[in-house]
Amino acid sequence: MAEILLTTSNARYFHAAFGLRYLLANMGELQPITAIREFDLSRSPGEIAESLLEEHPRIVGIGVYLWNLDQATRVVAILKKIRPHLPIVLGGPEVSYRPYPQPLVRQADHVICGEGDLAFARLCRRLLANRPPTRKILAASAPDLDTLRLPYELYTDEDIAHRTLYVESFRGCPFGCEFCLSALDPAVRRIPLPPFLEEMRRLLDRGARHFKFVDRTFNLDVQRAQAILRFFLDRDLKGLFLHFEMVPDRLPQPLCELLAAFPPGSIQLELGVQTFDPQVAERIGRRQDNRRVEHNLRWLRQNTPVHLHTDLVVGLPGEDLDSIRQGFDRLVAIGPQEIQVGILKGLRGAPIRRHDGEHRMAYGEWPPYEILQTKAIDFSTMQRIKRLARIWDRVFNSGRFLDSAKMIWEGPLSSPFDAFLHWTDWLFDQAPHAGREGIALGRLAELLFIYLTTVQGQEPGAVAARIALDLRRDKPRDIPAILRAHLSQLPRLPDRPPDTGLPARQRRHRG
Repeated sequence: MAEILLTTSNARYFHAAFGLRYLLANMGELQPITAIREFDLSRSPGEIAESLLEEHPRIVGIGVYLWNLDQATRVVAILKKIRPHLPIVLGGPEVSYRPYPQPLVRQADHVICGEGDLAFARLCRRLLANRPPTRKILAASAPDLDTLRLPYELYTDEDIAHRTLYVESFRGCPFGCEFCLSALDPAVRRIPLPPFLEEMRRLLDRGARHFKFVDRTFNLDVQRAQAILRFFLDRDLKGLFLHFEMVPDRLPQPLCELLAAFPPGSIQLELGVQTFDPQVAERIGRRQDNRRVEHNLRWLRQNTPVHLHTDLVVGLPGEDLDSIRQGFDRLVAIGPQEIQVGILKGLRGAPIRRHDGEHRMAYGEWPPYEILQTKAIDFSTMQRIKRLARIWDRVFNSGRFLDSAKMIWEGPLSSPFDAFLHWTDWLFDQAPHAGREGIALGRLAELLFIYLTTVQGQEPGAVAARIALDLRRDKPRDIPAILRAHLSQLPRLPDRPPDTGLPARQRRHRG
């Protein structure tokens, strides 16, 4: 039984709480009496509180994030009802910026704002010695990354076998995009490369294959990025999957050629385009060369097997529907495997909120604080775009309708954005819950067939063949009767690339 419990709820089981592992790694002499207890959003607050209290902890530290704020609030309420004098310490981005007047903060004993890698251990020493600080809100100074103990040995064999492993090679971001909390931390601090690569080697030797780098701009230091890529290239690449977030206009040819050397599907780049509108980009403090962005994306798509996940943000101050349409269509023409239509979030502390007055920005008051309307986009239109974003992710980004989804904009509407928005409007009229995860894939296929043949007037046999091929390419499955009625035979599956243990979306987009 541990005396100090570090806990959080991850959005899904296959995520791992990276921040808690950093705290545990730096507990010093308190590490033997400290343990991590992870949950996910499927667990009820009562179950989580029961599990924690069964261990009779002396201190509980809770990581609070956008996705688990409500659950954490309920868990703390139960803990304080059952054990009023149990010290509760909060940390994480949801309580680090403007912590008051959150109910969660009022119930807790202490809140560590900022990077708590070392601050949490210092606080625990005081609490165990019955010398608690008089202040509830404690500001943590940024730790020296040269001396910080790295947490990677704390990934368990189960983590390695079943979870994506989060890693970082530096902290901070100099670009200052106002919608991002990284705008508040412009100083870039690097973790020494030799010990970092040694930790990566140990993980690989233990069988780790899925790594997600949380560096906000992995290609900020191009030479450093190249050194890390070469390190992985020199190892066994079978089943390897690496995720990096990069700025798309900072990809010199030597870096691109290194990316091209990896096997298909093993590299995913998250490339934040966000907006192609130069005035909007300037307004939010984003410096971006759009011509270079487009050139680099096209080169990567045409010359490498890299999986490109691109981001657009809807709801930025001053951006209207026409600007969003142009950006979306421009990306569709380039052809990345994924285009995430992200809805702007008014995160606590993010500088984007300075535009609220001039651009009449209205956000939801509950997580994830999504934009509701702006001066340029009214509430009704924003709702339509949010539905488009969910269905686009389900139909196209997922790779489940890789070929047949393109038929939506092969019809009378030449703009992919307009065509997909029209399809989304129709779909939600037919099936109001279509954007939720619960809709059956077969039902979605039926609705796509009906739309393409009855609304757009496309030839039923050709439509049925393309949808059926998509369904069979994902995995052999029953073809809905409405499609079978227009098929003389099932379409022949192409030769499938070997299953190398890559995530499902990457496998589907490989064909």
